[in-house]
Amino acid sequence: MTDTVPGWLPCSDRAIGRGDPLPGTAGLGERWLLVEIESGWGRHAFFDSDLDPALGAAIVSRAEEAGMRPLAIRRTRLRAPQRRDQSSWRWALVDCRPGRESIRWGRVDDPAELLTLPLDGSAGEPSDAPIYAVCTHARHDQCCAVRGRPVVEALAATHPELTWECSHLGGDRFAATMIAFPHGLLYGRVLAEDVETVVERHAEGRVVPGLLRGRTALTTVAQAAEAFARTATGDDRIDAFRVLDEHPHPHGWRVDLRHGDETLTVEVGERLSEPLLSTCAATIAHPVREFVPVSVDPA
Repeated sequence: MTDTVPGWLPCSDRAIGRGDPLPGTAGLGERWLLVEIESGWGRHAFFDSDLDPALGAAIVSRAEEAGMRPLAIRRTRLRAPQRRDQSSWRWALVDCRPGRESIRWGRVDDPAELLTLPLDGSAGEPSDAPIYAVCTHARHDQCCAVRGRPVVEALAATHPELTWECSHLGGDRFAATMIAFPHGLLYGRVLAEDVETVVERHAEGRVVPGLLRGRTALTTVAQAAEAFARTATGDDRIDAFRVLDEHPHPHGWRVDLRHGDETLTVEVGERLSEPLLSTCAATIAHPVREFVPVSVDPA
């Protein structure tokens, strides 16, 4: 299926038209391994790029076995297609768990050294500077490039040292997707004119609720509960809520959140969407899980 088919629309356009909800759509990522890969990327950045495919697979496997999510990054407009002379490889270890947020940077001369890099948070130099990464992974989905490119260029124009392009973050239909580290705040449907607001609020310890898909260190249910609690209280501070408990019940989920001196109980409903094509490449429609607010009450 391509955009030459009459009536065909990219997946992000279809999602906007349907009004697909954002809350609770951020894939899990408590800890991340970011690796700078300057070349062009195929469908999978670690398997089809400057890296030897076997080495890339080994790096991905090692990260995932350590409970980390691998992500390829590169600077905007600094790469040359099919470049094979990358002289050094920057990496970052990011911990997004609430209360443990951290970023540590390092560099290796040979990417094979990543196979012996300590992944326990002891390697590298700590950094207080945030990382803003925008998915521009065109070979994964065209929406990532079409919608991501203007966003990353706008961000790089004002914050070049903090800005990176990145490989697939999940949720092609929510492009442009953007993540703010170290908190792991995953945003969707970001426009070029939104980036300064995201950066400014992040510097103030706040989120942009209308664009936030969720915090990757939380379960999707807890992400949705936080979003519904933010709507109910108007509190947009990053750390305004702390998850105390979550458990299912016959009609959805109950999540207890600590908010200041009180505990909020959030009832999260769950439903299946109508069958949809969730990516540009999809040819078979499937329903997806969506969360809906039921109630937000003091415990």
